[in-house]
Amino acid sequence: MASNDPTDTGGLFIGRRPGTAPLRYRDQPVRAGRVRQEADKTFALFLLLIETLLCVSVWGPQPMGWLWVGSHVKYWTDSITAGIVVAFLGMLLTLFVTLMIAKRVDHAWKLVRRAGGYRQERGALERIFLVSLVIVGTGFLFWFFIIVGPGPLLAPKS
Repeated sequence: MASNDPTDTGGLFIGRRPGTAPLRYRDQPVRAGRVRQEADKTFALFLLLIETLLCVSVWGPQPMGWLWVGSHVKYWTDSITAGIVVAFLGMLLTLFVTLMIAKRVDHAWKLVRRAGGYRQERGALERIFLVSLVIVGTGFLFWFFIIVGPGPLLAPKS
């Protein structure tokens, strides 16, 4: 009897579309020599570092850069709307491009880990993105509440 489970049929009840079969990994990855494993570990760490830097750049340097560009557009055109639109569209564009690059780096990281003999089926992009958000958010909250203070609204001086 045919299965109607969408995970088996690719979302269709009549059969699976070509190329939509679930990935099936070998039970045990093929192990390379010791030198090759060390090279793969080092390269995987390098790819993870690149992925981390890409994710962290989304939360700080990229928005600040586009706000700087937007302020220059406002100065050149004397239109605050043009400055805001340029800054917003620039942030969206670089966010999507950065995440596209990070996704490809994450795929390469999975392949390098598999080549190194690890059973790697999931990437690290989601976890890195979340951890970078927590780190940058904590740093911002520390800066906002401890270094500059909330201002006179919560603690009036008079």
